[in-house]
Amino acid sequence: MSLSNSTPGGISTQGEKPAGKRRSYAAIWEAFCIAVDSIWTHKLRSVLTLLGIIIGVASVVAVGGAIEGLGSFVWQRLSSTFGSNTFTVARLLRTNVSYEEFEKIYKRNKNIYPDDMRAVEEKCEGCDAISPMIRATDEAKRGNRVVYEARVSGVNEDLPNIQSLDIEEGRFITNLDVRHARALAVIGAQIRDELFGPAEALGKDIKLGGENFTVIGVETRNGNMGGMSMDNNVYIPYTAFLKKYGTRQSIQFQVRAPSDESLESTQDEVRQILRVRHKLRPKHEDDFDILSSSAVQELVGEIFGYIAMVVTPITLISLIVGGIVVMNIMLVTVTERTVEVGTRKAVGAKRSDILLQFLIESALLASIGGIFGILVAYGACLIIESAVGFPMRITLSYVILAILTSGGIGVISGIYPAYKASKLNPIVALMRE
Repeated sequence: MSLSNSTPGGISTQGEKPAGKRRSYAAIWEAFCIAVDSIWTHKLRSVLTLLGIIIGVASVVAVGGAIEGLGSFVWQRLSSTFGSNTFTVARLLRTNVSYEEFEKIYKRNKNIYPDDMRAVEEKCEGCDAISPMIRATDEAKRGNRVVYEARVSGVNEDLPNIQSLDIEEGRFITNLDVRHARALAVIGAQIRDELFGPAEALGKDIKLGGENFTVIGVETRNGNMGGMSMDNNVYIPYTAFLKKYGTRQSIQFQVRAPSDESLESTQDEVRQILRVRHKLRPKHEDDFDILSSSAVQELVGEIFGYIAMVVTPITLISLIVGGIVVMNIMLVTVTERTVEVGTRKAVGAKRSDILLQFLIESALLASIGGIFGILVAYGACLIIESAVGFPMRITLSYVILAILTSGGIGVISGIYPAYKASKLNPIVALMRE
């Protein structure tokens, strides 16, 4: 029998853990038990210590939930406006440029007119749907009831194929309505509620800036976005819009490509049609702007990424404050338990054992605070979402960040008190009693 796999007594030790590892596991378990006993013995002090960590973790997770929820909500709303694999054509859409460049582009770019859009409709083979989107703010009235800031949009029959738009009652605008510039309107739920109350709205007239429009449909309720109602829309045929608000104003129109893969080629096709129509030479820049839905998505993601980069470190400061509280309490604990430390060292405990004991205690305190902080954040998010209607999305990344940060701060905060405890002379420590 090989000596490497047996004890001097001939008993095999193959498969058993080395004695050093067993001792280290036992030391960790012993330190853990002592830490739990100490925390349980001083309940009030432990709770007060945990408050800083709980508040810090709750703030990090709740703020992260607000950022993620707001980002998701904004993109959901933007998707309902822009739709997937769509792009918008207008005189000027870019805003992330300097003032000088903005002024230069504004002077260079020309107005986009309905004839430009119709030319794209006739010649673009890769365009699934095209709809103008011309907006104005006006009063919507019925009798003595008024909605002062109704969002009036001039559109055509293709709009529901480009963006999310559901009709709860009646119908949407048709091609015939557009061709004859009929004074018809599809209204939002808020307009219906404020002008008609419980009465039937279909077939009734409302006044937009003093002119009568017959209600043919009511849009499904969309709710609010950032405190702004999404239900005060009035959709009318764009021909009727131009007839009412002026025919020489610049318009913008949205185009839907057959798929995400063909989005870029469809944009190029529309670009070439407009360049030819505007008689631009190859060396000349476009005198119009094109903005795709994917570019909007990237911009939104970038904005909320910057917000998270700024806000998250600020909320982490509260965790650092909580760590300072843990350090102060652990220093007090070391002072109170000097005799205990001296006794343990007198009966053979090593410096590493004492160091491990207080490190585990501080890390355990911070970890417990982290768990309770997550529960508090979850409850706060539920209350905010139910009371305000603001979406909150607690993600795993923020939970992990909060737990690792709180645990790490607990360990870091416990290093000095643990080191101070491990350096105590057992004779001096025992003489304190």
